[in-house]
Amino acid sequence: MQSVRAIFISDVHLGTRACQADRLLDFLRTHESEYLYLLGDIIDFWAMNRSVQWAPAHNTVVQKVLRRARHGCKVFFIPGNHDEALREYAGIAFGDIRVESEWVHETLDGRRLWLVHGDEYDQVTRHHRWVAVLGDVAYNALVRINLVLSRLRRLMRRPGYWSLAGYAKQKVKKAVSFIFDFEDAVAHAAQQRGMDGVVCGHIHWAADRRIGNIRYLNCGDWVDSCSAIVEHFDGRIEVVRWGVQGGLRTLPAADAVHPDHAPDPMR
Repeated sequence: MQSVRAIFISDVHLGTRACQADRLLDFLRTHESEYLYLLGDIIDFWAMNRSVQWAPAHNTVVQKVLRRARHGCKVFFIPGNHDEALREYAGIAFGDIRVESEWVHETLDGRRLWLVHGDEYDQVTRHHRWVAVLGDVAYNALVRINLVLSRLRRLMRRPGYWSLAGYAKQKVKKAVSFIFDFEDAVAHAAQQRGMDGVVCGHIHWAADRRIGNIRYLNCGDWVDSCSAIVEHFDGRIEVVRWGVQGGLRTLPAADAVHPDHAPDPMR
């Protein structure tokens, strides 16, 4: 069991077949924290309007979060576009879980991180909802195909995890452009608010990079990449990926990179 100061997760998409709830449970059981931030799309009401795929592990995730809150962990829920129905409850606490439209987390060393799901800075979601829904259906199709490919890889004893959706994002130029536009827009909004950094989700692309003076952190998701962000008690903040075999991998920390030489997350 590893204890960390804060855990940030997003885009779990409970209620869908693609949700990797078992891996999330494994991660949560291995990591205790003082703060737990749920940054949107935790429950996928969009997909559940089409078809409900609620496995027993999805119930266990909910119970695990509730149990943490009862035992003193400070749990904040910031709804996203897929669970936007809960946004009308912003400012209200349900039991020991506080719902907010956005939040500011102060790190151990005094840095202020703006917490938001991020869909407000996605022009497709904001202005062309039907395109976003169509894209969601297509993305879920890629993920389902990837589940079949993962089973084949295990049968062939191929090590590691390969993501079809991630591969498509890297190869399709429009997807690459969309990711950079989104990251720049969110970082600009964080800078306008006088923040040191931003933690968000929405685009299912884990990242830790400098954009100007802002540290941009994206949680990724628990559909495809199985990633989260953690703040350690020594002040380090990092993106972690919970591997297929329960292994933990990390992305390089942006704090070590000069703002004018930020790493390209496509590489």
